[in-house]
Amino acid sequence: MAIISNTVGYLDNGVLLEAFFAFDDAFSNRRPAVLINHAWGGRDAFVEEKAKQMAGLGYVGFAVDMYGKGILGTTPEENAALMQPFMNDRVMLQQRITSALAAVKLLPWVDDTNCAAIGYCFGGLCVLDLARTGADVKGVVSFHGLFGAPDNLKGQPIKAKVLALHGHDDPMVPVEQVIAFEKEMTEAGADWQLHAFGHTMHAFTNPVANNPGFGTVYQADADRRSWLAMKNFLAEIFA
Repeated sequence: MAIISNTVGYLDNGVLLEAFFAFDDAFSNRRPAVLINHAWGGRDAFVEEKAKQMAGLGYVGFAVDMYGKGILGTTPEENAALMQPFMNDRVMLQQRITSALAAVKLLPWVDDTNCAAIGYCFGGLCVLDLARTGADVKGVVSFHGLFGAPDNLKGQPIKAKVLALHGHDDPMVPVEQVIAFEKEMTEAGADWQLHAFGHTMHAFTNPVANNPGFGTVYQADADRRSWLAMKNFLAEIFA
Protein backbone atom coordinates (compact mmCIF):
# COMPACT_ATOMS: atom_id res chain seq x y z
CA MET A 1 0.00 0.00 0.00
CA ALA A 2 1.27 3.48 -0.85
CA ILE A 3 0.48 7.13 -1.33
CA ILE A 4 -0.70 7.57 -4.91
CA SER A 5 -0.43 11.01 -6.53
CA ASN A 6 -1.28 12.48 -9.90
CA THR A 7 -2.58 15.63 -11.57
CA VAL A 8 -6.04 16.35 -12.93
CA GLY A 9 -7.23 19.10 -15.23
CA TYR A 10 -10.40 21.12 -14.73
CA LEU A 11 -11.91 24.30 -16.11
CA ASP A 12 -13.12 27.62 -14.78
CA ASN A 13 -14.64 30.01 -17.31
CA GLY A 14 -12.54 28.51 -20.07
CA VAL A 15 -9.26 28.64 -18.09
CA LEU A 16 -7.49 25.26 -17.93
CA LEU A 17 -6.34 24.55 -14.39
CA GLU A 18 -4.31 21.62 -13.09
CA ALA A 19 -4.59 20.32 -9.54
CA PHE A 20 -2.26 17.86 -7.83
CA PHE A 21 -3.96 15.19 -5.76
CA ALA A 22 -2.87 12.37 -3.48
CA PHE A 23 -4.52 9.51 -1.62
CA ASP A 24 -3.54 6.38 0.30
CA ASP A 25 -4.55 3.24 -1.59
CA ALA A 26 -4.67 1.33 1.69
CA PHE A 27 -8.20 2.71 2.05
CA SER A 28 -10.88 1.13 -0.14
CA ASN A 29 -13.79 3.36 0.76
CA ARG A 30 -14.53 6.93 -0.26
CA ARG A 31 -12.95 9.41 2.14
CA PRO A 32 -13.06 13.12 2.97
CA ALA A 33 -11.24 15.54 0.68
CA VAL A 34 -9.18 18.54 1.71
CA LEU A 35 -8.51 21.31 -0.79
CA ILE A 36 -5.09 22.92 -0.30
CA ASN A 37 -4.77 26.45 -1.62
CA HIS A 38 -1.37 27.79 -2.55
CA ALA A 39 0.31 31.06 -1.61
CA TRP A 40 0.82 33.91 -4.09
CA GLY A 41 3.41 32.07 -6.20
CA GLY A 42 1.06 29.39 -7.55
CA ARG A 43 0.61 25.63 -7.16
CA ASP A 44 4.08 24.59 -6.11
CA ALA A 45 5.98 21.77 -4.39
CA PHE A 46 5.00 23.11 -0.96
CA VAL A 47 1.28 22.48 -1.44
CA GLU A 48 1.93 19.24 -3.32
CA GLU A 49 3.75 17.96 -0.24
CA LYS A 50 0.82 19.06 1.92
CA ALA A 51 -1.49 17.02 -0.34
CA LYS A 52 0.66 13.95 0.31
CA GLN A 53 0.58 14.63 4.02
CA MET A 54 -3.21 14.84 3.85
CA ALA A 55 -3.24 11.47 2.13
CA GLY A 56 -1.21 10.10 5.01
CA LEU A 57 -3.93 11.32 7.39
CA GLY A 58 -6.54 9.32 5.48
CA TYR A 59 -7.94 12.09 3.28
CA VAL A 60 -7.72 12.93 -0.40
CA GLY A 61 -5.38 15.91 -0.62
CA PHE A 62 -6.16 18.23 -3.55
CA ALA A 63 -3.68 21.03 -4.24
CA VAL A 64 -5.72 23.70 -6.02
CA ASP A 65 -4.53 25.71 -9.01
CA MET A 66 -5.76 29.31 -8.97
CA TYR A 67 -3.73 30.69 -11.90
CA GLY A 68 -3.72 28.16 -14.74
CA LYS A 69 -1.84 25.06 -15.79
CA GLY A 70 1.90 25.52 -15.41
CA ILE A 71 1.70 29.16 -14.27
CA LEU A 72 4.08 29.90 -11.41
CA GLY A 73 5.70 33.09 -10.21
CA THR A 74 9.47 33.11 -9.64
CA THR A 75 9.95 36.55 -8.03
CA PRO A 76 7.93 38.64 -5.57
CA GLU A 77 7.03 40.94 -8.45
CA GLU A 78 5.71 38.07 -10.59
CA ASN A 79 3.85 36.60 -7.62
CA ALA A 80 2.17 39.92 -6.90
CA ALA A 81 1.17 40.30 -10.55
CA LEU A 82 -0.46 36.85 -10.50
CA MET A 83 -2.31 37.42 -7.24
CA GLN A 84 -3.49 41.01 -7.70
CA PRO A 85 -6.26 40.38 -10.26
CA PHE A 86 -7.93 38.07 -7.73
CA MET A 87 -7.53 40.61 -4.94
CA ASN A 88 -9.15 43.20 -7.21
CA ASP A 89 -11.98 40.88 -8.30
CA ARG A 90 -13.11 38.75 -5.39
CA VAL A 91 -16.02 37.36 -7.41
CA MET A 92 -13.47 35.84 -9.81
CA LEU A 93 -11.51 34.49 -6.84
CA GLN A 94 -14.63 32.93 -5.36
CA GLN A 95 -15.63 31.34 -8.66
CA ARG A 96 -12.12 29.92 -9.15
CA ILE A 97 -11.98 28.22 -5.74
CA THR A 98 -15.58 27.01 -6.13
CA SER A 99 -14.56 25.34 -9.40
CA ALA A 100 -11.83 23.48 -7.52
CA LEU A 101 -14.39 22.25 -4.99
CA ALA A 102 -16.59 20.97 -7.82
CA ALA A 103 -13.59 19.23 -9.40
CA VAL A 104 -12.49 17.38 -6.26
CA LYS A 105 -16.01 16.08 -5.70
CA LEU A 106 -15.78 14.23 -9.03
CA LEU A 107 -12.78 12.12 -7.98
CA PRO A 108 -13.85 8.52 -7.40
CA TRP A 109 -12.07 8.26 -4.03
CA VAL A 110 -13.86 11.28 -2.53
CA ASP A 111 -16.85 11.33 -0.22
CA ASP A 112 -18.40 14.42 -1.77
CA THR A 113 -20.43 15.15 1.38
CA ASN A 114 -17.24 15.57 3.42
CA CYS A 115 -14.96 18.29 2.08
CA ALA A 116 -12.79 20.92 3.74
CA ALA A 117 -10.20 23.44 2.59
CA ILE A 118 -6.93 24.80 3.94
CA GLY A 119 -4.83 27.61 2.53
CA TYR A 120 -1.59 29.49 3.02
CA CYS A 121 -1.16 33.28 2.80
CA PHE A 122 -3.15 34.23 -0.34
CA GLY A 123 -4.58 30.72 -0.16
CA GLY A 124 -5.83 31.42 3.35
CA LEU A 125 -7.87 34.29 1.97
CA CYS A 126 -9.18 32.01 -0.78
CA VAL A 127 -10.49 29.35 1.61
CA LEU A 128 -12.02 32.01 3.86
CA ASP A 129 -13.82 33.37 0.81
CA LEU A 130 -15.00 29.84 0.01
CA ALA A 131 -16.59 29.71 3.45
CA ARG A 132 -17.98 33.22 2.99
CA THR A 133 -19.87 32.10 -0.12
CA GLY A 134 -21.81 29.59 1.96
CA ALA A 135 -20.21 26.69 0.07
CA ASP A 136 -20.95 23.13 1.14
CA VAL A 137 -17.73 22.46 3.04
CA LYS A 138 -17.40 21.21 6.60
CA GLY A 139 -14.68 23.65 7.51
CA VAL A 140 -11.77 25.81 6.38
CA VAL A 141 -8.35 26.50 7.86
CA SER A 142 -6.32 29.62 7.10
CA PHE A 143 -2.56 29.47 7.77
CA HIS A 144 -1.14 33.02 8.02
CA GLY A 145 -3.88 34.07 5.62
CA LEU A 146 -5.11 37.52 4.68
CA PHE A 147 -8.34 38.50 6.43
CA GLY A 148 -9.82 41.34 4.38
CA ALA A 149 -13.53 40.71 3.74
CA PRO A 150 -14.96 41.01 0.21
CA ASP A 151 -17.65 43.57 -0.57
CA ASN A 152 -19.99 41.18 -2.36
CA LEU A 153 -20.86 38.79 0.47
CA LYS A 154 -21.85 41.08 3.32
CA GLY A 155 -24.61 39.50 5.40
CA GLN A 156 -24.05 36.02 3.94
CA PRO A 157 -24.25 33.37 6.68
CA ILE A 158 -21.17 31.16 7.04
CA LYS A 159 -22.04 27.48 7.48
CA ALA A 160 -18.52 26.06 7.48
CA LYS A 161 -16.50 25.94 10.67
CA VAL A 162 -13.54 28.30 10.53
CA LEU A 163 -10.05 28.01 12.02
CA ALA A 164 -7.62 30.90 11.49
CA LEU A 165 -3.97 30.30 12.44
CA HIS A 166 -2.25 33.66 12.66
CA GLY A 167 1.11 35.12 13.59
CA HIS A 168 0.65 37.95 16.08
CA ASP A 169 3.54 39.90 14.53
CA ASP A 170 2.34 39.45 10.93
CA PRO A 171 2.73 42.92 9.34
CA MET A 172 0.33 41.98 6.53
CA VAL A 173 -2.54 41.44 8.97
CA PRO A 174 -2.43 44.16 11.64
CA VAL A 175 -4.43 43.96 14.85
CA GLU A 176 -7.31 46.07 13.54
CA GLN A 177 -7.84 43.55 10.72
CA VAL A 178 -7.87 40.71 13.24
CA ILE A 179 -10.56 42.49 15.26
CA ALA A 180 -12.58 43.16 12.11
CA PHE A 181 -12.29 39.50 11.13
CA GLU A 182 -13.53 38.34 14.53
CA LYS A 183 -16.48 40.72 14.27
CA GLU A 184 -17.25 39.55 10.72
CA MET A 185 -17.20 35.86 11.68
CA THR A 186 -19.40 36.48 14.71
CA GLU A 187 -21.97 38.47 12.74
CA ALA A 188 -22.04 35.74 10.06
CA GLY A 189 -22.94 33.17 12.69
CA ALA A 190 -19.82 31.12 12.04
CA ASP A 191 -18.38 28.56 14.43
CA TRP A 192 -14.97 30.21 14.41
CA GLN A 193 -11.61 29.97 16.16
CA LEU A 194 -8.55 32.18 15.87
CA HIS A 195 -5.20 31.02 17.24
CA ALA A 196 -2.54 33.75 17.39
CA PHE A 197 1.07 32.66 17.85
CA GLY A 198 3.30 35.09 19.73
CA HIS A 199 6.61 36.32 18.29
CA THR A 200 5.50 34.98 14.89
CA MET A 201 5.43 36.75 11.53
CA HIS A 202 3.91 35.96 8.12
CA ALA A 203 4.67 32.66 6.29
CA PHE A 204 5.56 30.90 9.54
CA THR A 205 4.94 27.45 8.01
CA ASN A 206 7.40 27.90 5.13
CA PRO A 207 10.90 26.61 6.01
CA VAL A 208 12.56 28.83 3.38
CA ALA A 209 10.91 32.05 4.57
CA ASN A 210 13.65 34.25 6.04
CA ASN A 211 13.03 37.90 5.22
CA PRO A 212 12.30 39.84 8.41
CA GLY A 213 12.27 43.13 6.51
CA PHE A 214 9.40 41.87 4.36
CA GLY A 215 7.72 40.21 7.33
CA THR A 216 8.08 36.57 6.24
CA VAL A 217 9.95 34.33 8.70
CA TYR A 218 9.68 30.59 9.38
CA GLN A 219 8.80 29.73 12.97
CA ALA A 220 9.21 26.04 13.75
CA ASP A 221 7.09 26.00 16.90
CA ALA A 222 4.19 27.82 15.23
CA ASP A 223 4.49 25.51 12.22
CA ARG A 224 4.25 22.41 14.40
CA ARG A 225 1.51 23.76 16.65
CA SER A 226 -0.61 25.02 13.76
CA TRP A 227 -0.44 21.68 11.95
CA LEU A 228 -1.54 19.88 15.12
CA ALA A 229 -4.42 22.35 15.53
CA MET A 230 -5.46 21.69 11.95
CA LYS A 231 -5.34 17.90 12.44
CA ASN A 232 -7.58 18.16 15.48
CA PHE A 233 -9.96 20.49 13.64
CA LEU A 234 -10.27 18.12 10.66
CA ALA A 235 -10.82 15.13 12.93
CA GLU A 236 -13.64 17.03 14.61
CA ILE A 237 -15.44 18.24 11.49
CA PHE A 238 -15.20 14.86 9.74
CA ALA A 239 -16.25 12.80 12.78
